[in-house]
Amino acid sequence: MRCPYCNSLDTRVIDSRSTEDDRAIRRRRQCGHCDRRFSTYERYEDATIMVVKKDLTREAYDQSKLIGGIVKSCQKRPVSMAEIENVARNVEMKINHLGKNEVSSRYIGELVMNELKKLDPVAYVRFASVYREFKDVDSFYEEIKSLRNDEDGDVAE
Repeated sequence: MRCPYCNSLDTRVIDSRSTEDDRAIRRRRQCGHCDRRFSTYERYEDATIMVVKKDLTREAYDQSKLIGGIVKSCQKRPVSMAEIENVARNVEMKINHLGKNEVSSRYIGELVMNELKKLDPVAYVRFASVYREFKDVDSFYEEIKSLRNDEDGDVAE
């Protein structure tokens, strides 16, 4: 494994452990040249899932792109990186359980919003505002109002 800091091939594994969901192995490595440490993950490779975008173009599903969008929604919010990765894992698991080679970006967005709604309402509204492309303040207000109604319904149960 090449060191991401100095490009040396002289690296060694100093610790290995299974991830929380037992779907990957996290390896802690140390470079023999610069002594810096870094982590790598080994996971099984699923069949490539294609995401069908709104304009009907297709691109390979990319978890890092999904995490990037979630991170933007959660900026300056009390949401840990572990929670963000958990959201991405839950979404990916649901996509894989569909058993399809193609999934619409709309479906993925809905899955993310459902997860964020439970995790952090502000992050949810941020994600929804980009995902649903609110055109005006009224549509933004309606989304917040529906979120409030959902929360009020949870209390009444």
